Amino acid sequence: SYLVEIKNNDGNICRIIFDTATYGELVLRNMELLNVDAKIVDAIILSHCHYDHTRGLIEVVKSIGKEDLPIIAHPTIFRSHLVLKPKMIHVGMPKGYKEKAEEHGARWILVNKPTEIAENIMITGEVERRVDFEKTPTIKLYTLSNGALVPDELIDDMSLVINTPEGLVIVTGCSHAGIINILNKAMEITGNRTIRAIIGGLHLIDAGEDRIRKTIEYLVRLNVKELYVGHCTGLKAECELLRAFAEKFKKLYAGMRITL
Repeated sequence: SYLVEIKNNDGNICRIIFDTATYGELVLRNMELLNVDAKIVDAIILSHCHYDHTRGLIEVVKSIGKEDLPIIAHPTIFRSHLVLKPKMIHVGMPKGYKEKAEEHGARWILVNKPTEIAENIMITGEVERRVDFEKTPTIKLYTLSNGALVPDELIDDMSLVINTPEGLVIVTGCSHAGIINILNKAMEITGNRTIRAIIGGLHLIDAGEDRIRKTIEYLVRLNVKELYVGHCTGLKAECELLRAFAEKFKKLYAGMRITL
């Protein structure tokens, strides 16, 4: 879960909570420790359906306490979403969250295309899987279609794009769409080909050495200025990113403040 503050050209500050983690009370406790009042938040973005990005939603919405608080997400975010090993478990957004959030004042803004949500701030919408080495999923997930279990390709995976004078800042959840696919989408929708910073999970935790190597080579070619990564990136990938980017690489941790 991230609190993102963006100062617009007119001097106004837009404050967004990007994902709400597994436990809302822990998000709120961390905000308290950082002297952040939940009531300053203008909107919530949910990167995808997974419970570790959405289960804390209701507690956070209640604490913000605003009527018509926008929650921006993909239209399929409420679907059944399952793993089958070691047994069938639902790992998506908890049941009833749509209605519970609305009861506490939230208004769902469900989009699947690139959407501007404030000045120089966009959500990617669905990200096309075009890069060959990112097409192989690293985990097996399922959803329901016409009464049958089918592979879930996580088309709801979306990222936040902030277009700054120094380049793009991309905030990801897990990068299930593939971080290179996400960067290509961000550059396509903004016309800006400078990557100022990547913040978030890169989901390379189960990736093979070939995919990790090709990902890092691509990031080097794009001349990414800074990386702040963690969560599902994986230790092996983090070690290789540190080797390739040296001081440009930073490991995310709870309470970290980033100023760009």
